[in-house]
Amino acid sequence: SRKVKPNSLFFAIRGFAQDGHQYIDRAIAMQAGMIVCEQLPTIIQEGITYVKVQSASKAAGQMASSWYDHPSRKLKLVGITGTNGKTTTVTLLHQLMQALQKPSGLLSTIENKIQDEVFEATHTTPDAIRLNALLAEMAEKGCEYAFMEVSSHAADQERIAGLRFTGGVFTNITHDHLDYHGDFKSYLYAKKKFFDDLPESAFALSNLDDKNGNVIVQNTKAAVKTYSLRSTATFRGKVSANTLQGLIIQLDGVEVHTRLVGQFNAYNLLTAYAVASLLGVEKEEILLQLSNIQAARGRFETVICDKESKLAIVDYAHTPDALEKVLMTIREIRKQGQRIVTVVGCGGDRDKTKRPLMGKIGAKLSDQLILTSDNPRTEDPVVILEGMLSGIDAEYRKKTLMIIDRKEAIRTACMLAQTGDIILIAGKGHETYQEIQGLRYPFDDRQLLIDTLCI
Repeated sequence: SRKVKPNSLFFAIRGFAQDGHQYIDRAIAMQAGMIVCEQLPTIIQEGITYVKVQSASKAAGQMASSWYDHPSRKLKLVGITGTNGKTTTVTLLHQLMQALQKPSGLLSTIENKIQDEVFEATHTTPDAIRLNALLAEMAEKGCEYAFMEVSSHAADQERIAGLRFTGGVFTNITHDHLDYHGDFKSYLYAKKKFFDDLPESAFALSNLDDKNGNVIVQNTKAAVKTYSLRSTATFRGKVSANTLQGLIIQLDGVEVHTRLVGQFNAYNLLTAYAVASLLGVEKEEILLQLSNIQAARGRFETVICDKESKLAIVDYAHTPDALEKVLMTIREIRKQGQRIVTVVGCGGDRDKTKRPLMGKIGAKLSDQLILTSDNPRTEDPVVILEGMLSGIDAEYRKKTLMIIDRKEAIRTACMLAQTGDIILIAGKGHETYQEIQGLRYPFDDRQLLIDTLCI
């Protein structure tokens, strides 16, 4: 309502925390000319047009698409959903297509891009109006493809209504966002809804190695395709070698050397390969470029200090499954005698049920664990860390520290790490801020590591 200008159309959307219907009077005071709402106000004001709809959020998506002349129909738009892997996969696809001289757009948690022009991202999936505006600009500037993350929130809130997708991709689903969805089944069906709504002309690519891979696509009208590292699928991959220097992976029987590390990145690479193939790119062209592309910022990003022979890794792992995968990867590729020192926290005002799980996994798979603040938001950081500590068995508590100040926690990890050890800083990844009591303060895990380890 703050952004309303004379003769604007105002959507009264029921959000998770607030109801837009409460702001109808304010929007009219700001000279809105039309109100789209799910419930008409008690007092109908003269000179204002009211449109009552079943879902204001869905209407916003459909009307925004129409307003911008249906930009998704001018692009080959691929949406990727899942708990983990969305950001890396859309980033790999964007890099791949750009390298192949196929102009592409990117909508991700880290950043939005129109070819190589970068725009700041504020949400995993933007609101419907911003989303269509970006897609329209992509089409106008010559993009042929667009790759976007589709969050469970966006699917549930119908922010993607009105878009026409060429394809949808499912990476995996694990414990996350239960503060919003309430239970795992609702979280699963929010993601499934995206596939249920795909048109017959689209493809639905699903990860067969996830136990819900078949559930996600069981009601879709789209052409179902699959990928797997473990079993027979439309697209098959196999890890030949996994080291700190990178992966050697077979994609449909052809060996590719890549700088990406870990089995989770093998899935991301296989997904990118499968999507590009389904978009009609020649297999040889894809394989040639995959060996050169890089992971997304803050995803298993390494900082090496040659002076002390210490290696630090910054990763966005903020779910139990993601943290476990990153730590298991480090354990698989570390050399004998190398210890793992982990710094991790959990976000405030978010899913509290994952906190003990994060603590348990961190303590079990690390040689030294430091629990610290992530983005505490409006919560007391001590309460958050105590929630994490509650999941740690007594036998592991002696190797666990609680340091509220994240900067101090990272510096302590660097001091505790011995020559040759591996330091993992998990949870914030690409973020360059820390959110405390409604304010964002500059904070960059990677830069702090460089300043602490390498100077």
